[in-house]
Amino acid sequence: MPNEIIDLPESTEPGNLGILHLKRYWAKTQLKKTGKLPPDALKKEWNLDITLLSVLGLGIEQTGRYLYLHAPDFSDFENWILELNQGRLPLNKINEFNTCITTGYSTREKPDRDQFVLSETDIEFWKENGYVIVRGVISREDCQDAVEAICKFIDVKPEDSSTWYNSHPGRQGIMVQLFQHPAMDKNRQSLKIRAAYEQLWDRKDLWVTTDRAGFNPPETKAWPFQGPRLHWDVSLELPIPFGLQGILYLTDTATNQGAFTLVPGFQNRIGGWLKSLPAHVNPRNEDLYALGSIPLAANAGDFIIWHQALPHGSSPNSSSLPRIVQYINYAPLDVEIRDKWI
Repeated sequence: MPNEIIDLPESTEPGNLGILHLKRYWAKTQLKKTGKLPPDALKKEWNLDITLLSVLGLGIEQTGRYLYLHAPDFSDFENWILELNQGRLPLNKINEFNTCITTGYSTREKPDRDQFVLSETDIEFWKENGYVIVRGVISREDCQDAVEAICKFIDVKPEDSSTWYNSHPGRQGIMVQLFQHPAMDKNRQSLKIRAAYEQLWDRKDLWVTTDRAGFNPPETKAWPFQGPRLHWDVSLELPIPFGLQGILYLTDTATNQGAFTLVPGFQNRIGGWLKSLPAHVNPRNEDLYALGSIPLAANAGDFIIWHQALPHGSSPNSSSLPRIVQYINYAPLDVEIRDKWI
């Protein structure tokens, strides 16, 4: 009913696991599932929700699917979290997260200059182009471990092309819904990747996401390019706030190998472009490739960070080898999120 009062737990209310905000997150999901809370309600808590899941090593889609397809009570949800973590919760991260909830979301402590991994040339390139490639942040051995984990998860043999197109519940187009694995966790904790994000954010209080992987095999008549094509993952309400995204190449990737693609420098001209469009036009339906997109070749262990204002996506793979990647991002708890989605 329109006048119904929704009583949600406070973020400071812990459950049996002692994790703050978890009970509120669960309650919001249950209310949205039954239509008692609008799907876009409490947008200001979105990044807090994401950080909570990342602290617990949970993927967003993975958790949403569990909560929406099942009808667990809160204790069931806590037990599911314990099972995914094999009974060992990251207590240090949880304590740090809890402290953020009780004392404030950010410290804005500046990063140490002697830990910077981006040169002055890199920073100038970043300012102009809105992206940067950090070379060799992950060893080839660690990349290979992640590749093996991803391929095993989706029942693919990298050396056998007949297996590359197998149907698997863990595949969504080129996305692989693998979130928990020691090899992927190790890559997420790369000090070089973190240092690059700290340098660009100019602050240390960042949290790493628990994101998925990608497997983009060569196109065939039976398996055309699955996308995603150029798009944004942020509201286009101006001004677009600062935000970053990142992708780790786990295999050497040529420009025609389904390489990650973006429009360089668009963070500097998106405002003018949006204002130039007729009022009735949806900018997301425009030919974004005509804006000057380029595919980025890079090697296994190279990491690409880009400004969220850049149109970006994967590309058709016309080579003879698959492209395998891992998505990794760092952000502060108080990152700005627009209320209105455009």
